[in-house]
Amino acid sequence: MPEHQTVEWKESWHDEFLEWICGYANAYGGTLYIGKNDNGMVVGISDKDRKKLLEIIPNKITDTMGIVADVNLLYENNLQYIEIIVEKYPSLISYHGKYFYRSGSTMRTITGKELDKAILKSQGRTWDGMPIPKLKVTDLRREAIDLLKEKAIRRGRLTEEETRVDDIILMENLHLIDEEGYLIRAAMLAFYKDPEKWVTGSYIKIGYFGESDSDLKYQDEVHGSLIEQVDKTVDLVYTKYMKALIFYEGIQRIEQFMFHQDAFREILLNAIVHKDYSSCNPIQISVYEDKIYIWNDGEMPSGLDSTEKLFLKHSSRPYNPKLAGVFFKSGMIEAWGRGFEKIKEACAKYGGSLPEYDINKSGIMVLCKACDKYLELLSGNEGNSLISDERIMSELMSGKMKEQVQQILEYLKYNDTITTRQGMKITGKSEAQVRRYLKALCDCGVIESKKTTKGNMYKML
Repeated sequence: MPEHQTVEWKESWHDEFLEWICGYANAYGGTLYIGKNDNGMVVGISDKDRKKLLEIIPNKITDTMGIVADVNLLYENNLQYIEIIVEKYPSLISYHGKYFYRSGSTMRTITGKELDKAILKSQGRTWDGMPIPKLKVTDLRREAIDLLKEKAIRRGRLTEEETRVDDIILMENLHLIDEEGYLIRAAMLAFYKDPEKWVTGSYIKIGYFGESDSDLKYQDEVHGSLIEQVDKTVDLVYTKYMKALIFYEGIQRIEQFMFHQDAFREILLNAIVHKDYSSCNPIQISVYEDKIYIWNDGEMPSGLDSTEKLFLKHSSRPYNPKLAGVFFKSGMIEAWGRGFEKIKEACAKYGGSLPEYDINKSGIMVLCKACDKYLELLSGNEGNSLISDERIMSELMSGKMKEQVQQILEYLKYNDTITTRQGMKITGKSEAQVRRYLKALCDCGVIESKKTTKGNMYKML
């Protein structure tokens, strides 16, 4: 029996089990035994019930669902019982107009977007593979198609000869035209000048926030074909929303961002190919002084539901495979889950932590924390919005102290030590700001720092 098939036992037959049979057919298949107790022991059925059930069960299954199940009479220790074997069906099965799904002991009704997805899957199709009859190849944006060709040639995914073809042939070669000759949704998203005409929310929203989520400083939206949105978004985030802090190694001038650009690009591309575009919500990027959040209304393949699992070797199963195929041909994404390896490599170059993934029913949220080098530079940077070391020292000497510094010192009156995280909690300030306060207090000889296995701890001198 296949690994995922369900086996269940019941002492007697009830018509509600027809819902279970429908659920088996829509899941992995299953076997239902009538005449066994909850422990799987045969308790038997009467001759009267046997004759009736062997006749009505197959007929009810066929009449209500249009499928055929194997209904067998079996014997054990002179007791008779019935075995009902249901195979997984390639098409979605309904019972009295409802679609049931039963796996193990879990039974649920399939509705809404899940039902739409299940129907498409049963037809061997995906959302991004559905046709758009009114869209023509001549409606696609020339600059977007040329960008694909340029990137594909540069990465060796297409030869120059393969790109010197009519646009219709190119779309066919990219599997973006269906069997009826219509362009599919993936083509529209990738190359149409205004995909929001067809799919609401197919853009990227960016905002810069201050100390709280309600403190929105400024924002932008990136519209247009998806293949053009990627570079526009990366450029915008790394020129307007993130500043590079400068340090020197010898005479070499080095720019340090909070998060490696290559890792950010891979996370953005993952958001694009895994997004559920039927949700009508844009991808949202929230930038703070010391972290970035990237959210999309999508889902990861079954089993990849945590940060740890994502960064282990796994196969590539994009939510929008046709759209992913376009980005693969362009050389912008890798196959076989290689994107997460690239994120790991990029984070290692900065000595930063891996992004943290929160995957749930409301979507996928990725948290990218600033690397230690950036936080170190930020805490010592005179040109930022934080209070300067000199000003803290001056206020300490004059008896005037910034409120947050007073809170830190007040805490140390009653506690032996304080950590950066504790400082963030009592002041309500960011990690970078609290590190700056603690560094300034150390520099002026009020507190001292001691390294531990759990990080730096500070205490009064």
